[in-house]
Amino acid sequence: MVHLRSRRRLALAVPVVLSLTASLGFLPSAASATPRTAPAVHAADGPALAYVVNTRTDHRTIASVRRAIAAHGGSVVASYDRIGVIVVHSANPDFGKEMRAVRGVQSAGATRTAPLSAAGTTDEGAVQVLSKAEAAKVERRAAAGEEPLEADQWDLKAIGADKAARIDPGSRKVTVAVIDTGVDDTHPDIAPNFSASQSASCVSGKPDTTYGAWRPADADHYHGTHVAGEIAAARNGIGVAGVAPGVKVASITVAQPDSTQLFYPESVVCAFVFAADHGVEITNNSYYVDPWLYNCMDDPDQRAIVDAVNRAQLYAQHKGTLSVASAGNSNDDLDADALTDASSPDDSTAVTRTVDPHKCFDVPTQLPGVVTVSAVGVKGAKSYYSSYGKGVIDVAGPGGDKYQIPGTPSQNGRILSTLPNNQYGFLQGTSMASPHVAAVAALLKSTHPHASPAQLQALLKAEADNPGCPAGPYDGDGDGVVDATCVGGKHVNGFYGHGVVNALRAVR
Repeated sequence: MVHLRSRRRLALAVPVVLSLTASLGFLPSAASATPRTAPAVHAADGPALAYVVNTRTDHRTIASVRRAIAAHGGSVVASYDRIGVIVVHSANPDFGKEMRAVRGVQSAGATRTAPLSAAGTTDEGAVQVLSKAEAAKVERRAAAGEEPLEADQWDLKAIGADKAARIDPGSRKVTVAVIDTGVDDTHPDIAPNFSASQSASCVSGKPDTTYGAWRPADADHYHGTHVAGEIAAARNGIGVAGVAPGVKVASITVAQPDSTQLFYPESVVCAFVFAADHGVEITNNSYYVDPWLYNCMDDPDQRAIVDAVNRAQLYAQHKGTLSVASAGNSNDDLDADALTDASSPDDSTAVTRTVDPHKCFDVPTQLPGVVTVSAVGVKGAKSYYSSYGKGVIDVAGPGGDKYQIPGTPSQNGRILSTLPNNQYGFLQGTSMASPHVAAVAALLKSTHPHASPAQLQALLKAEADNPGCPAGPYDGDGDGVVDATCVGGKHVNGFYGHGVVNALRAVR
C-alpha cells in the first residue's frame, strides 16, 4: 500500500456525519460561541499550513464558520458543504485551536506538519521493470488465448481470474476509480478501458478536471498505473491482463507531484467526494493518509483528519460507492493492545510513539464500511509484510511476496502489471492486494448491478476461500523467528479475514 503501503445526497449529510463520528467512538464536543465582534485578521506570523474545519452542515452554520475562518487568518481553498468539511490555508499558528472554539465547528486541525511550500508512498522494495529480453522469455510461455505476459501473472490463476474472464470480464457500466499517484491512460493496456470523464486531480484539495490532470507527474509516480493495470488491463493481445478486463478504470490523483508523493487528507476528501459525484461504483485506496500512519483521537489535529476523511467516505457509501483499502505493510497486528509507530509524521521529523490501534486509526482502511485487505503470496500464505488483525481484516488478495516463489518464467513472487511509458514491472505490497479485491468487487457489481456497498462487501466475504490460520508458527521471511500470530478459525481469522477473494465465483 502506500506505506506499502493510496458520494451523497444532501438530505443524508447530517445523519451520515453523526453515524460516522459515533461509530469511531467520538462525538462533536460543544464549542463556545463565536464572539459578536470578530477578532482582527492575524498576521502571517508562522509557516502556512493546510487545515480541515469540520462543521454542522446547515447553511447558516457554514456561512458563520466561513466568516470566522477569515477572521482568524484563514483562506478557504474548498468547501464541501454537504458533509461540512472546509479546506483552509492559514499562517496563523493558533488557527486550529481558535477554530475549535467557534460555534458550529465540530473538529478542526492541521493536515500536515510541514509548510505548504514543502510537498508518500513507498513500496516493499523498488519497482522491478521487466526488460525486453525478459518479456520475450515470458511471451514464449504464453498459452493459447492468454495475453503475451500472462504466464508471469500467477495472481490471476490464484483467484480464478483467468477463467472468470472467459465467462464475464465485467461490465462497461462499472467503474473502479484508482485514488493514487495518477494513472498513465496512454498505456496500451489501460487506454481501452479508461474513463476520462470520471477522472481528475485532487492534489490541491479541490478537483481539477483539466484534460490529463489525472496523469502521474513523472515515471517515478508509477504506483497508480500499476494498480490500474491489476484491475482492468484489457485483454487485447498486448502485455498483461487485469482481474476485471471488461470494466472501466478512472484515475483520481491525490499524491503530491514531488518526490515525497504524500497523500494529504484534503486531497483524499476531494477524491471520495469526486468519485461519488461522478458515478464511480468502486474506489481503490492503496495508501494511508499522510502524515500520520495512525491518527489518534486524543490529538485534535489527527482527530480532525479522521473526521474529515470519514465524512467523505461515508458520503460515498450513501451514494453507492464501495471503497476498498490496503491494510498496510508494517506487519502490524491491528487488533493488538498497542503498536509502535516510528514513522510519523512523515512530512517532517518522525518521532517514536506507542499507539492503541483501537483509538488510533490507519486512514482510510480502518474507517467503517471500508473493505480492509491483507496480502498473500503465491503459496496462499500471508505475505511477510502484510498487516493483519482479527476483526479488522475483511478479506485478502494476492499482493506478492518475494519469499514465496512461483514456477513462472521470471520466478518472481511479486505482482506483474503496467507502468508509465508503456512499460511493465513487478511490485509487492498490500497496495497490490487491494486492487485485486476492488476488481473482484467490480465483477460482483457487474453481476449484481443493484447491490449496495454493504451487500457487495457481504458478497466478497461469502465467495472468499479461507485457508485458516497456519498449523504451526508463522515465519514469513524464513529467518527462524515467529513474525506474527494468527487468531481465529477456519471461517474468520486475523490473517485473511473471511478469506482470499475468488473472481471465478464472483461471475458464476
